[in-house]
Order: sequence, then structure tokens, then C-alpha cells
Amino acid sequence: MVSRIFLFLLATLFSLTTQGQTAQQIIDQLKNQLSCDWANETVDTFKSGDPNEQVTGVLCCMFADMQVLQEAVAKNCNLIITHEPVFYNHLDETKDLQYDPVLQDKLAYIKAHELIIWRFHDHWHRHQPDGIYVGMLDKLGWANQTVANHINLVKTQSQSLKDLAHKLQSVFEIPGIRVIGDPALEVSKIGLALGAPGAKRQIALLQDVDVIIAGEAQEWETYQYINDAVMQGKPKAVIFLGHLKSEEAGMAYLSEWMTSFIKGVPIHFSENQVPYWTPNEDDF
Repeated sequence: MVSRIFLFLLATLFSLTTQGQTAQQIIDQLKNQLSCDWANETVDTFKSGDPNEQVTGVLCCMFADMQVLQEAVAKNCNLIITHEPVFYNHLDETKDLQYDPVLQDKLAYIKAHELIIWRFHDHWHRHQPDGIYVGMLDKLGWANQTVANHINLVKTQSQSLKDLAHKLQSVFEIPGIRVIGDPALEVSKIGLALGAPGAKRQIALLQDVDVIIAGEAQEWETYQYINDAVMQGKPKAVIFLGHLKSEEAGMAYLSEWMTSFIKGVPIHFSENQVPYWTPNEDDF
């Protein structure tokens, strides 16, 4: 016969294991799993909500846009972890937009649904290996094709630039990508310059590869450099995916990574929809 003491201990243990965790506790667990030290100056901070509130669910995303906010509410996730800014600038400063109707409507929705938003950018890149690149390599099936210890260098079977571009467009389901280079150029050494690392890093990376897969760049910088290289007959190329799709797979990986050490809280990934569209002949 089971003793009352045993039942009491069992009930106590059950209570402790099912007790809710706060947003701060979840973020603290995440920090403890990182391979890098936590920086004093960082954009990785809470952008809204009370960190001491209990979490009903976690939603990881690239951009915390209105669709993601609505999905979080629908899935009963009150903690959103986003890679990029919430309020339209790197530091999420709202002073210059304090009377802007778009910002005010977004803030009102966040407040009405008591959403807690935390940005995870700097340290996800500093973690080794870089979480964004790990997710991207997994999505492309290149996890075992990196060169030595360089997570941003890949060696594949030779293929035409055109075929590689078609593969990327199919994998990421992007309505349009930008390519500079000869479509028939044979490429096998690929460099990854995800997000927006700047023209200096993009151009430097191009010296060691046939083609770089990039997020975005200012058009008078990397675009023009590679355009000139191609016009000079140099076998170089670039494929621009846009910032969103060049890094988003890393946030899908984040949701999987977190489930390995955070228990008792549902963790989801939300895929952002590409907001732009490309006109075709049927539109005219």
C-alpha cells in the first residue's frame, strides 16, 4: 500500500516540474547554453512585456511582424524571440516614431495581448558554431560540405550558376532573387555572406570563391564591384537572397536547439512571408 508520505512527495515533485517558467528564466537558460560570454553592450534585450511573467509558449522568428504577432496569439505563445528589430531600426528606438500610426497600432496589439518580445541577434552569431549559419547549411543540405573550420565556405559538385540560382529560388520559395554573373559559369566554391555583413566582408570573401550567396547590400557597393568584375571577364558571381531568407533558417534551428534544454514549455518556429511580389506578363 502506497504511503501518504510517498504520495505527498510525488505530488510535490509533480507540482515543481509543472510549475510555469518566467520569460527571464527561459532566457537565462538559453544564455547558459551559449559558448560565448554575454556582452554588456548588445541589442539582445527585451523589447516589450514583463520578463517576470510566466510563459505559455515560445515562438521563434526572423522578424516580429504583425503576422507573427497574430500567430503567437493563435498558438498561445506569449514569448517571441526575434532575430531582427521589432520597431524598424537597429536599436528599436521609438522616439522619432512616437506619433506614427503604424508603430502605435503595433504597440497597441502587443500590449493588448501582453506579448513579451526578446531579440536574439548578437550572441546567436557569436555562439560557436554560428547558429544562423548552422540553420542555413542544414536547410541547403551542405552541413557536411564546409571547408575546414570555415562555416561560411562550402565546396560542392560543379554546377552552373543558373542551376544554383534555380535551386535557391526553389528551396526558399522566393518570388525573385538577384544574380550577377554569367549563367553558364561553373561554380563549386561557394561563400556565404548571410544577412548584411557589409561590402568589405562580402568583397573579401569573393576572392576565395566562385560565387557568394548574400543577403543584401547597398547597390553602389558589392553590386557594382561584382558587376565590374564580370564585365572584366573575371569568373565571379553573386546571388542575393534578401536579408530575410538568407538568415531565417537559423531561427528555425534555434527553436530545435532550445527544445533540447528547455522543458515543459511549447516552442515553435514561425516562418515570415516574403512581403514583396514580382510582376509578370499577366499583370499588364
